[in-house]
Amino acid sequence: MRTTVLLALAGLAAAAPAPSPQGLDFQEIDAAGSPTIVTPPVDVTKDVVNYDVKAAEASATAAVSADPASPVTKRGLQGRDACQAQPAGSAPTTSPDTDQDFLSNPTYDNIAENAPTPQGYSQSFSDLHGSTEGPGYMGLYTLETYDTIKCQQLCDAAPACYAFNIYIERDPSVDPADSCPNPPSTVNYKCTLWGQWIDSSTATNQGQWRNQFHVVFAGSNGYNKQAPPPSVSGFSGPVEFGGAINAPSGYIGAKVYPNSPLDPSVCASACTAQTAYNSRHPNADGTFQTCAFFNMYILSKNNVPQGLTCSLYSQTWDKSYSNNYGQNRGGDYYSVSQSYGYSLSQ
Repeated sequence: MRTTVLLALAGLAAAAPAPSPQGLDFQEIDAAGSPTIVTPPVDVTKDVVNYDVKAAEASATAAVSADPASPVTKRGLQGRDACQAQPAGSAPTTSPDTDQDFLSNPTYDNIAENAPTPQGYSQSFSDLHGSTEGPGYMGLYTLETYDTIKCQQLCDAAPACYAFNIYIERDPSVDPADSCPNPPSTVNYKCTLWGQWIDSSTATNQGQWRNQFHVVFAGSNGYNKQAPPPSVSGFSGPVEFGGAINAPSGYIGAKVYPNSPLDPSVCASACTAQTAYNSRHPNADGTFQTCAFFNMYILSKNNVPQGLTCSLYSQTWDKSYSNNYGQNRGGDYYSVSQSYGYSLSQ
């Protein structure tokens, strides 16, 4: 065992000195488990996810002494009456009314390719036939038009939203059932929000079958917010890094939150709670390590986001040490993105 991770599931102990440099903490990565891959629902017009920052902070604090798994079920179909009429979409329909004709309709390509990129965002993918799925899902909205600015405004209004996916969705006009297995389609403009950056590798949702009706997507565009994460009380920062910190000393431990967005308050709470724990369990001479700095980032496995990582340190490290962009492990490659540092205020 290279080091004892202080934010373990139970039975915490003082951390041993980390080797120089420490690299990615695969012990904690393994302990955290895999993220929940969330697929936004296709049978609702709105799905609001209320991200509670205070609750996230409290959960991070509690995780210092206990970290039970919190599986999140896939956001799937909602129960309703058979053949019940569904809200009419505002996007143009396709004739002939088949899934393949929908996917090859150049109208949808033109809509997506001519959409403006909102100020403060960069486009990460364009005009795909897949929508984003994965950890960090923050909600879904149905729009009246293919309005990237409106979707951006919804993201900016949501805590810890860093990206959005806008796309055109072929939906059934009535809820499919045995008596209406393949109804005529209606077409919606959908906007989904995400708590971490997205790219073409996250646009893996190719649709689903509802009885004999095929829900599919076209004109799928992704956009990432370029603004840094917010400041957090009691800490200075953020400082933007290239990769993860690869420091020669001062490493206390790490915490991986598989389903958390990029939220510095989660890491700050873990850092503060770690200092409190260390003070209650000092060394034989009465000294203990203070968490004075944390590096937060999104860790991906083979380009699939695995959630938020918080690496804790007893001293501040600058950007010159943020040179761990990724590591191979067996046949897998773990990469780092959206890496930032925060230092305890003096």
